[in-house]
Amino acid sequence: MAEEIHSSIRDRDISTEMRDSFMDYAMSIIVSRALPDVRDGLKPVHRRILFAMSELGMSPDKPYKKSARIVGEVIGKYHPHGDSAVYESMVRMAQDFSMRYMLIDGHGNFGSIDGDFAAAMRYTEARLSKIAMELLRDINKETIDFNPNYDGEESEPAVLPARYPNLLVNGVSGIAVGMATNIPPHNLGEVIDGVQALIKNPDITPLELMEYIKGPDFPTAGYILGREGIRQAYQTGRGSVTMRAKAEIEEGNTKARIVVHELPYQVIKARLVEKIAELVREKKIDGITDLRDESDRNGMRIVIELRRDVNPNVVLNNLYKQTSMQSNFGINMLALVNREPRVLNLKDALYYYLQHQIEVIRRRTEFELRKAEARAHILEGLRIALDHLDEVIALIRASQTTEQAREGLISRFQLSLEQAQAILDMRLQRLTGLEREKIEAEYAELLKKIAEFKAILGDEQLVLDIISTEMNEIREKFADPRRSEITVGEESILDEDLIPQEEVVVTVTHSGYVKRLPVTTYRSQRRGGRGVVGMDTKENDFVEHLFVTNSHNYLLFFTDKGKVYRIKAYEIPDLSRTARGTPIINLIEIEQGEKVSAVIPVDKMSEDLYLFFATQCGIVKKTPLDDYSNIRKGGLIAINLREEDSLVGVKLTDGTKEIVMGTSDGMSIRFPETDVRAMGRSATGVKGITLSENDIVIDMDIIEETNDILIVTTKGYGKRTPISEYRTQSRGGKGIKTLNVTTKNGLVVSLKVVKNDEDLMIITASGTLIRMDMAGISTMGRNTQGVRLINIKEDDEVATLTRVEKSEELDLNEDGMEEEFED
Repeated sequence: MAEEIHSSIRDRDISTEMRDSFMDYAMSIIVSRALPDVRDGLKPVHRRILFAMSELGMSPDKPYKKSARIVGEVIGKYHPHGDSAVYESMVRMAQDFSMRYMLIDGHGNFGSIDGDFAAAMRYTEARLSKIAMELLRDINKETIDFNPNYDGEESEPAVLPARYPNLLVNGVSGIAVGMATNIPPHNLGEVIDGVQALIKNPDITPLELMEYIKGPDFPTAGYILGREGIRQAYQTGRGSVTMRAKAEIEEGNTKARIVVHELPYQVIKARLVEKIAELVREKKIDGITDLRDESDRNGMRIVIELRRDVNPNVVLNNLYKQTSMQSNFGINMLALVNREPRVLNLKDALYYYLQHQIEVIRRRTEFELRKAEARAHILEGLRIALDHLDEVIALIRASQTTEQAREGLISRFQLSLEQAQAILDMRLQRLTGLEREKIEAEYAELLKKIAEFKAILGDEQLVLDIISTEMNEIREKFADPRRSEITVGEESILDEDLIPQEEVVVTVTHSGYVKRLPVTTYRSQRRGGRGVVGMDTKENDFVEHLFVTNSHNYLLFFTDKGKVYRIKAYEIPDLSRTARGTPIINLIEIEQGEKVSAVIPVDKMSEDLYLFFATQCGIVKKTPLDDYSNIRKGGLIAINLREEDSLVGVKLTDGTKEIVMGTSDGMSIRFPETDVRAMGRSATGVKGITLSENDIVIDMDIIEETNDILIVTTKGYGKRTPISEYRTQSRGGKGIKTLNVTTKNGLVVSLKVVKNDEDLMIITASGTLIRMDMAGISTMGRNTQGVRLINIKEDDEVATLTRVEKSEELDLNEDGMEEEFED
């Protein structure tokens, strides 16, 4: 006995055994449970549920039956797994938010989009839906193969006839071993149109099929952003589409609200509402005052009430960014082709389905041909019997037994066994003249059908025509309008979409600290006011650049070394009025020893605009703005500076303006911009003004004919002078006097072209800032000292100034009260 046992033991490497056993298990999962068949788009469990319901006679015109009875039938005959798995699969086929076209007509609680579970199977009832009958149609006409069930006592279909492309129409998701499938649902009418197009043009490409199949069509509707992900998925079988909820902004009398009507596919509404509430509690989304779910039987309605001072579009973009109101559907079109997993593109999926339909029609035709030929054979025997009626009757009467009569008919009239039996079974009423005519008519009709069936089997085009006709019938009966709207545009929410577009003040200090804050922070004061502290600068630091721009504009930072860096305005931290700011080195990779000398806000890098440069030594240059469209993170050379020179000003122009330059000693020059030809990005430039010894260029601006020239000195003096007093000269001259510089008013610190309908912001080296009406500044001649604009302390001086649009907003202190200022 021991020897027999020993002889049956074989040595086997454990790693080989583990590998083979795991592969067997993996293939079983892949083929028998997790992946759909490309032909009918069904996993085995779904196929077995539909077939079991068909066998139970649960058609749409029959009463509902208990779900428990269906589950028991499926488990007992076809699916040897848990009842919960079967019931959950059945429930999903009855949910209008899960299936684009429901295959089961459920009666009772089958769950909800809020994530509620279906009632227990003993409480719910079901029957097949009308469109499910199209998957089962002709199943009894030998159109598909049947396999033995798990115990060999029953037979089950290997695949359903599937008279429409269910793989794409309803989609499927499943996880196997080492692979997964995720196919989105589509519109029935579009998919059938795609099959028709493939029938007409077998060489059609996936991209050409997109003219008919626009993209996924989810049962929960919503938006699909862009077509690139769809295009990639249809060409390669893998891709990702971005889904977005359909929401609208309703404007009220005092405040707005966001109303959500449709959600992305597979998003649970209740969890979404909870997530929004959580983000509001954690203050990750600002501006939401109330959140309600007003959904009812008429449709979905999630109401998000907003505070009156927030931008509804910004809040909505934040919801898209931080919640499942926008989510991605990763497409992986993996299905079984001849029981092997394959990733399919759009054409592949339709091609294999079409081949299945060709086989179904052929097998159905063969079945009907056999049936027609068998019936014609019987009718031929009956026709012979009627032609020899008296002899047939005599033969039957003379026979002692049925067997003898049958043998006699076969022998006498050369009939088959089936024909002889049919004659014996014929009723006497068939002997009437009218019945004889019916037999002849039926026989003639059968001969016609047999000819048609043979013609179909001999011509594939006729098979394709039948498929086309029958699919059009299904389209007419079940197709509906597309639900998911495909939009053109960005497929993701960019960070800047979450930032409100608003006017902001950006300040840059001498030591390289930068910050932004709303332009409404500052109130307008009268000339000579003491100002309000605009920044808490550290010792020996002062604000050097201050300007107003839109939060979404690009900021071009030009340094005294002739380099340029670029960031968006919203990337600069939004800080309080008195905050020092953020070191600019944290935002741009400025080199050691570099100092920002000009900042230009631009909306877009247009090729029709120019940057006009001026250096401390009087050199000027003009370069197209488009030359600076590709600025690296580490910066770009903007102008090639000579030794001991530095960049003092950069302006954005259209190439046809006039330029005015000012020096610290009170000289200025006005010349046409056309005097300077456009040069390359790294060029040095040409002479703009000839300087006296120890004099330097301090500023440069663009001339506007109806405006004035504003001059401001280090000791807070200033004046406005009409531009008409500045005659146009040639580039490179010494210029003319623009201010009488004395020890009382100090050196010129800034020259600006200004107009009456704007305000002026002046900031001192100590950080004190004043905002005043430009119209309140005295107009004087060129060769004058000016008047006091701001009271300057002995150890302070004017650092910089900027022009801003008029604003009636008042500055508020930290307690929310209006600041008081002295004249």
